[in-house]
Amino acid sequence: MRVLHVYRTYFPDTQGGLEEVIRQICRNTSSHQVESRVITLSDNPDPAMIQSEEADVYRYKCTFEVASCGVSFSAIAGFKRLVAWADIIHYHFPWPFADLLHLLSGVKKPCVMTYHSDVVRQKELLWLYRPLMRYFLGKMDRIVATSPNYAATSESLAVFRDKVELIPIGLNMDSYPPLKSQVLERMKARVGDDFFLFIGVLRYYKGLNILLDAIKGTDLKVVIVGSGPVERELHLQAEGLGLDNVHFLGCVDDDEKVVLIELSRAMVFPSNQRSEAFGVTLLEGAMYGKALISTEIGTGTSYVNKAGVTGLVVTPNDPQSLRDAMMKLHQDPVLAIEMGRAAHKRYESLFTGLMMGERYARLYESVLDN
Repeated sequence: MRVLHVYRTYFPDTQGGLEEVIRQICRNTSSHQVESRVITLSDNPDPAMIQSEEADVYRYKCTFEVASCGVSFSAIAGFKRLVAWADIIHYHFPWPFADLLHLLSGVKKPCVMTYHSDVVRQKELLWLYRPLMRYFLGKMDRIVATSPNYAATSESLAVFRDKVELIPIGLNMDSYPPLKSQVLERMKARVGDDFFLFIGVLRYYKGLNILLDAIKGTDLKVVIVGSGPVERELHLQAEGLGLDNVHFLGCVDDDEKVVLIELSRAMVFPSNQRSEAFGVTLLEGAMYGKALISTEIGTGTSYVNKAGVTGLVVTPNDPQSLRDAMMKLHQDPVLAIEMGRAAHKRYESLFTGLMMGERYARLYESVLDN
């Protein structure tokens, strides 16, 4: 069975949660006789095709962007060739250019979509995009929601409820590198330990400005991993607040990421918009047995992080509420350990990559059979 995954960015150009989800789907469906390819855009698509362990990645030059939506003229012909190869087209929403690719290419193959997030920020453009979006969603044979929370609260998914199927995101520990002692010692010398860790693309909806406000005047240590559009703003904010208890590390490799999770007290995830539909970083923390701190925004973050069990869930955009949660885990290491164990137990019962791969394989087979 041949599956083509369609999304605007992928490794190695970007390192975000959605890219990791695609990688995990490809890896965990391969044992079910699924061969995967990924089509994506790149500012520098050289080489044009990368043979990764999980999939062959076909990259096309991003011609321009409109409201963070990458567009590529060369991808149109490339998409048609890859559609001819595939048995199933697997779209990852949102990426409005994928809607156009589907329409312009006249795709007749079975199609599924993983619905990662509503269109949140570009509300003024949504009224223009909505007819195309609904046409595109209507053409899908099946639409996957990654959490019951998001399926229940998304207005867009409500219109297509009969097509929606729940498949939680899953991760496999064996797809992450083992802990390397030399890397651990190097990173510990750089940032210490027992800090609160954020990992992700630095975007407007991650709520990191609230996190910086929350730690002002405290001895709470924070490490922020990742880069992105609001990176400069966050550095300026930290400088303006006079913070000496935050480290910005930029992008790190997988060895360093595993070590940082190991050294941390807990994962902190202060996202404040529905654009944050799940929170793969939270899941990574749970996989490694770390307590979690997240916000209640009506999405999958509160599905991963069960309030009072696997961690603490706070009000979004509230620095004091976030500070109180961090202080609670900072002052009570036993509670942090207990919540971390509960988080790992929940991961094993709901969120392994093997479970996700089996569910997607069954979905693919069902769509082909129909």
